[in-house]
Amino acid sequence: QVQLVESGGGLVQPGGSLRLACAASGSTLDHYALAWFRQAPGKEREGVACMTDSTSYYADSVKGRFTISRDRAKRMFYLQMNSLQPEDTAGYYCAADIRYYYCRVDVPDLGYDYWGQGTQVTVSP
Repeated sequence: QVQLVESGGGLVQPGGSLRLACAASGSTLDHYALAWFRQAPGKEREGVACMTDSTSYYADSVKGRFTISRDRAKRMFYLQMNSLQPEDTAGYYCAADIRYYYCRVDVPDLGYDYWGQGTQVTVSP
């Protein structure tokens, strides 16, 4: 059973940066689709970024500002968030699925099997 635990959320001023981390246990996550989603109050969950062994995709709203990456040795993957804006405020969730093709353009949620508990990111002056 794969378990995911996020860390790294917090309060940051507009224009600031944060790096979210997702630690995995139960699998090396090799060949998995790895993704970050977010959900703001009153809004639907949206895909932010995803990656496979060979590619990555980003939501238009974060392109050029966010970067998804991984550290295979540590069984972790990350979301580096730069130039944060108040509209980025949300609960952020990492997700993983053995069906690597779940990672595609527009980062849809096709029913990822494994999810973290979420970490709050608040962007405010």
